[in-house]
Order: sequence, then C-alpha cells, then structure tokens
Amino acid sequence: MKRIAQFYKVSIDRFIEAMKEEFPQYTEEDIRDMYESLLLPARATKGSAGYDFYAPFSFSLPPAATIKIPTGIRCRIDDGWVLKIYPRSGLGFKYRLQMNNTVGIIDSDYFESDNEGHIFIKMTNCSNEGKTVEVAQGTGFAQGIFLEYGITVDDEADGIRNGGFGSTTA
Repeated sequence: MKRIAQFYKVSIDRFIEAMKEEFPQYTEEDIRDMYESLLLPARATKGSAGYDFYAPFSFSLPPAATIKIPTGIRCRIDDGWVLKIYPRSGLGFKYRLQMNNTVGIIDSDYFESDNEGHIFIKMTNCSNEGKTVEVAQGTGFAQGIFLEYGITVDDEADGIRNGGFGSTTA
C-alpha cells in the first residue's frame, strides 16, 4: 500500500467558528468538549478501503432532512491523489442516507486553504420508509477513500485554491 496522506484536526478556533455557524445551540464549552473528543478518521480492518469519519456530536436526521457537519478534520494528501467521501455503507443501505453532492471530493490542495482545509460533510436522509437516522457522538457516519488520478497530456492548470465548495470555478 502507498502511504499518501495524513489526517489532522483543524485548529480549535476554526472548529468553534464552524460549529457556532452551523449549530448555534451549542455553547463554546460544549464545542471545546467535542473538539477534545474528536477522533481522526481510521480504517476498521486491514482490508478496509474506507477511513471512517466519526460524528463530532450526536444527531438525528428525519426523512427529507439535511445536515451539514463540520468534522473538525483536515487531510494532507500527496499530489495525484484525491479523497472521496461517501456515507458509510450501512447507513446508505438502511436509510438511503446520501451525500448532497453525490460524492465529496477533497483535492490535495484543499489542505492549505484559508479555512485550514476543514472537511464538512453534508448529507440528506432520503428515506422513503419514514426512517429517522440516529447517530451517536463518536460513531462512524461517513467514509473516505483515497484514489489516484491522472491528467491529460495537454493540461496546463496553474490556478491556486483558496476555499472549498465551488472555489475553483469562475
């Protein structure tokens, strides 16, 4: 196996800012406790392709509801690789939990963005069976898989990223 990436926590200030924006009901003390409990993504077994992302707090997601989760995680990735984020297979199968953008794409240059490369995961419960998704703090809810990619022979991209969602489009 090639070792091409490493997970880190974002700074406490970045996590507090993101949590206050998305979940104003939490106090700064609550958020600091969450930060201290954050787990870096990890594989469950030596044969696992996916690195589980763990919920920084407990949440319920009723049918047709959406949640945007600041994970508190960033990832340094070697050039030529990408981290693709998906729901954990069991949650997708049982609840039709889906990423809002179908699959999350974390590019190698995202790590150096002004937001520290903070990975957010936005999901919707697309259940047509009336099932509410319940995820406890510290439970895996998404998974990331590293994939190598290529570029065209005439590629001359030289732009510099600074941001996430939609930051590389004109």
